[in-house]
Amino acid sequence: MTPAERRAKMRELAEWVQWLRTTFELHNQIPQCWYRHPPVREHLTALYAGWVRTYCQPAPGRDLAEAEWLSTLHGFLPRLQVASCANGTHHEAPPRPAPRPEADEEFEDYLTASEFGTADSAHPAEAEALRQATDI
Repeated sequence: MTPAERRAKMRELAEWVQWLRTTFELHNQIPQCWYRHPPVREHLTALYAGWVRTYCQPAPGRDLAEAEWLSTLHGFLPRLQVASCANGTHHEAPPRPAPRPEADEEFEDYLTASEFGTADSAHPAEAEALRQATDI
């Protein structure tokens, strides 16, 4: 998206988030500064996209689509909270640690040398799969 498109989409999302906070009385779960917290912003974007598909398009074809969306909303609530901003004052998240320069190499070493990366694949229920194959 261009910067102008991104700003327009964020305004659309902000309007919906305000509706969400009011309609579902989520003032204590979703901080006013939600847009300053990338993980919260991403979760709200996903909820919004699901809400649009559920409520704004022709019948989704699932009998309980609306109830499923509401269940998803409630499942997301812990991810929408920012404890440091719960009192209504925004606090920046602590800085993320810098990636270690050797991390990529260590990961590749793990993939090529560990049992995870070198062992033959095995079915998690191999004995049951063999039993069913012999029954046929």
